[in-house]
Parts: sequence; C-alpha cells; structure tokens
Amino acid sequence: MLRTLHAYFFTFCGCFLLISCASSQPKTAAPTLQSTNKWRDLVANSPVFRQSHAGFALYDLEKQETVGEYQSDRYFVPASNTKLFTLYAGLCLLGDSIPALRYTTTGDSLIFWGTGDPNLLHPDMPSSGVFDALKNWRGHLLYYPHSYIGKRLGPGWSWGDYADSYQAELSALPLYGNVVRFSNSNVSPRIFKDSLRTAGWSDEFKLSRDEFNNSFFSTGWPTKSFTEDVPYRTSPGLNARLLADTLKREVRLIHKLRPGVSYRTLKGLPIDTLYRRMMHVSDNMFAEQVMLMCASHLDTNNLGFESKQSIDYVKKQLLMDLPDEPIWEDGSGLSRYNLFTPRSIIKLLQKIYDKVPDQQRLFGMMAVGGKAGTIKNQYKSKEPFVFAKTGSLSNVYCLSGYLKTKKGKTLLFSMMNNNYIVKTAEIRREVERILTEIHEKY
Repeated sequence: MLRTLHAYFFTFCGCFLLISCASSQPKTAAPTLQSTNKWRDLVANSPVFRQSHAGFALYDLEKQETVGEYQSDRYFVPASNTKLFTLYAGLCLLGDSIPALRYTTTGDSLIFWGTGDPNLLHPDMPSSGVFDALKNWRGHLLYYPHSYIGKRLGPGWSWGDYADSYQAELSALPLYGNVVRFSNSNVSPRIFKDSLRTAGWSDEFKLSRDEFNNSFFSTGWPTKSFTEDVPYRTSPGLNARLLADTLKREVRLIHKLRPGVSYRTLKGLPIDTLYRRMMHVSDNMFAEQVMLMCASHLDTNNLGFESKQSIDYVKKQLLMDLPDEPIWEDGSGLSRYNLFTPRSIIKLLQKIYDKVPDQQRLFGMMAVGGKAGTIKNQYKSKEPFVFAKTGSLSNVYCLSGYLKTKKGKTLLFSMMNNNYIVKTAEIRREVERILTEIHEKY
C-alpha cells in the first residue's frame, strides 16, 4: 500500500512539473495557412468568399511566371469561361472566314449541306452572301440535312430551359438563329405567325413553347413594347420549308450523299465577327456552332459530325500541355459537367495570346471593362484595363482574361467562384475590387 502511494505521488509531481515548464515557455501564435503573397491574400482573406469555393491565378506575361495563386489546382464549374476554350479551338482549326456551306453539283442541281455556321438569316448578323448564292442558283436546290449526328441539346444542359432564348437547339444549318423572334407587331420567321396562342391569364407576360413541337403560347398580356426570342424545334422538313419560304423557290430534301463525293466550301463572313459576338454578349448558340464548325472541318469524308469530335481532338492534339486535364463537355458552358482549374485557364490564355499576339485584335474579341460586352458596366476607367470572359450560372461566377496595370504590364488572370449563396452581384463587386487593386498597385 505504501509503495502504491509513493507511485501516485511521483506521478502527480511529474505532471505538475511538466505543466509548470510548459506554462513558463513564451506563447507563440498558432500556425496559419495564410501566404504572405499579397495578391493571393486578396482572394484568400476575402470575407465575401469565406463560405464559397474560390480559386485564383495571376500570371505576369513579361516575367513568364505566376505571381499569385489560391486554390489554382482545384476544379471549378466554369460556366461561360468555357467559351475561351471554344475560341482557341476556332482560332486553331478555322481560317479567317467562316466556312458557311458545303456543296456539290450534279447536272443543273446544287446539293448543299451545313457546316454549323449560325449566320444564315440570323436577325442580328449581317448578310454573309450565302442567301444570295442559293437564291441566284438557276437550277434545282437539293438540301442534305444529315451532316449533324448529335443531339438537339448539349450534355448537362438544363432540360427545363428548352424554351429560353439562350438554349437554342444545335443543328448543321441553323436558320434565323434557330429562334422565333416575337415583338408587338411582328413574328419572324413569318411561317410561325399563326403558331402563338394564349394559355391563361397571369400578372406576368411570358412567352414559351410546348416542349416537343412548335406550338408557342403566352401568359398575360404585354403592357409595353417587347422583343423576345423563343427557340423552335428544328427538323429537316422545317428547314426546307423555311428556306423555300424565304428564297421564294422550291427546296427539296435528299437523304444520301454519294460516297466519296467531292465538294467545295462556300466562305461567309470574316470569322472575327462571329468571335466578337460570341465573347461580347456570351452568345451560347454561336459558341456551340463554332465547335460544330470545328467538327465539320475534321469531317473531311462527310460521315457526320458532332461537338464531341472537335472537343476530343482539341484536348488530345492541342491542349495536352495544360497543368490539369480539362473536363470539357460543350462549347458554351451551359453544361455543369464542365470542370476546369484556374491554372489551366491561365495556360489557355497564354496559348490564345500566342495565337493572336496583336493585342488590339485579341482584346477587341473580349468583353471590355467599362466599354463593351458583359462587363461594360464595371471596371469603368478612362483607359480600359480588363479584357475578359465572364461565366455565370446559378451559384457560379467566373472571370478570366487579360489585365493591364497602371505601369503598362499585361497580366493574365482567372478568378473562379462556385457554391456561394450570397447574391451574384456581391461576388461580382468583390472580383472588381480585387482586380482594380491589382491594376493600381502591381
């Protein structure tokens, strides 16, 4: 019993001495994961990003080095930042002019088929000359509609958005942008003028469409002037009807091409006109059709094309040097299956810059802070300093592109934000604050 008491006593004294010695040591701050890099800390320490998934990369073009990064190796849903990948694909695979149409002749007949060009009869684009070429052909017009072999909507798109203007159907030969444009006094294309019906009353005026046919309906009644686009269901027969109605001549369908048929390509508008619209207003339909044009370019034997072919080609042949493999599913960024990392987007921006070293041309394609596109109401300055692509979905806001500092340096940046629950406007303002500080102080 005495031996046991002694054991307890010495154990107690040892613990007391250890505690005393520990308490006598000077206190040190708890270790943190914060970097001392001030550009990184602008993002890492932002209270606005505290509960969201945020990533950032900043690259100095002159130094050829990354000068700030935060979670740049993490994957993010990019939304319309995907269009940067689409732009690069187009720059690499398409020429200076849009490949508008493929055609061959037999006797007095012109056989033609689509390449994915979205411009024919598009209400917001200038005439490309394709319409006149078809109208002025003296013989028969034969339309081959089966060059596109994909689905009407892209992978990972929201099925409930089929009637929204930003989700027009995919096709080889879009007409009128694959949308019906309704206004107070007009319907275009005009063959849809009797397709609109009223479907009940509502305090809010809204246009929509039956999911699987071209029956359009409205709820409520417009109280002011309006113009609204609603996608229509595409089909070979409808395309032939639309062309015949607009050209004022017969257009017949053919369902087979002769194997190994030789063909020519009719060139359309300068391709930068398409890129500018795609990047400035973030036109999803144009982005998807660029990837289809790239796929058509690869389809030299006329076996049929879809976007996956061009995406796979670009990934394997042109983007193998990215730091992280891009999970890339569509051309526009509507798909939530897309996943990219900020540091891979920086590498992509380098590759785009190398492809288009003329800053005036390159920056003119991008949305310009305070001047044009989706950031014209932000980054207001006497001289524009942000040239970039936005990306927005529910709980997603990304901005990637080029930044000019007050000292004249050119920086590449990518800021990606996912899974936030605050208003997107708050995220946007914080991104603007950070990039403006970099512009002023780098």
